[in-house]
Amino acid sequence: MRIRRARPDEAAHLTGIAHAAKRHWGYPEPWIRRWRADLTITASFIRRHPVYCAVANRRVVGFYALSRRRTEFELEHMWVDPALMGRGIGKRLFTHALATARAAGGASLCIASDPNAEGFYLRLGARRVGAVPSSPQGRELPVLVLALHAAEVRRASRKAPPVKMR
Repeated sequence: MRIRRARPDEAAHLTGIAHAAKRHWGYPEPWIRRWRADLTITASFIRRHPVYCAVANRRVVGFYALSRRRTEFELEHMWVDPALMGRGIGKRLFTHALATARAAGGASLCIASDPNAEGFYLRLGARRVGAVPSSPQGRELPVLVLALHAAEVRRASRKAPPVKMR
């Protein structure tokens, strides 16, 4: 498996992976439809953001996307084909995302995680620092942060970077 920059013409395939991965957690279809815009990757999004995909046997099997605000990065998306979950693809993508953010001068990575993925990020070094409201009403997403440089660990533990509400 290799990780490379995503191409704008792969937007529909990446969207398919995101939808399939979200469905993997057993969410009802009305919720999936409600989240459609949030789960849709466009060619324009790929051109404007660092989006990387995992490729195995010439097939894209997962991807991540980052956004940035000064030295604080946010993991906008990270999805793996459900048929291939549990094989280390997510861990490799996450490690690559950390390296990408560090190389760009990032101090921290923030994640508004799906509740089902929180344990994955905690095992890889992230810390829970709060929660943000989500949809449908009453649902919350755990907010996790990972300091990218040792000097930032104390600062990140005192406050979480701002996150977008989903």
